[in-house]
Amino acid sequence: MNNIAIGYYKTPAGELIIGSFQDHICLCDWRYRKQREHIDQRIKNGLNANFRHDFTTLHQELITQLESYFNGSLQQFTIPLLTVGTPFQKKVWQELQQLSYGSTVSYASLSRKLEQPEAIRAVATANGANAISILIPCHRMIGSNGSLTGYAGGLNAKKKLLQFEGALGNEQLDLFN
Repeated sequence: MNNIAIGYYKTPAGELIIGSFQDHICLCDWRYRKQREHIDQRIKNGLNANFRHDFTTLHQELITQLESYFNGSLQQFTIPLLTVGTPFQKKVWQELQQLSYGSTVSYASLSRKLEQPEAIRAVATANGANAISILIPCHRMIGSNGSLTGYAGGLNAKKKLLQFEGALGNEQLDLFN
């Protein structure tokens, strides 16, 4: 059985669990999300591996890049990623990685971009199954009316990330006052 090296990192938006497997990040997700057990099991099964607490040089590189992101000097990550999911989920996650820093997209817009305009709920489900938060920027997904909708790290974390990136206008901030 293989091992996924895991460790934890506290960001200004919340605590992450970070996992690396064969020199790729396969997990960078909110430690206390509702689907934590389900997400972890999917990754373990998909990689035929178990979690082992370990801190690797790849973990340190990711933390360095996350710190640069949070101090405003990094807008695009260069860490090698390994996603574990269905072909449709991977397609959604690839599209999310094309979103520019500070931009947002609605679930409906992304489903149209994927040439599956009726797949709005499937896009939302794939977005929610993302296990590599921030690097695969699922926080940049918003409702068609511009509202902030569900987020694995909680709406407060999503709001912080979007504010940090300058993606929220005053009208969106008013939704939380």
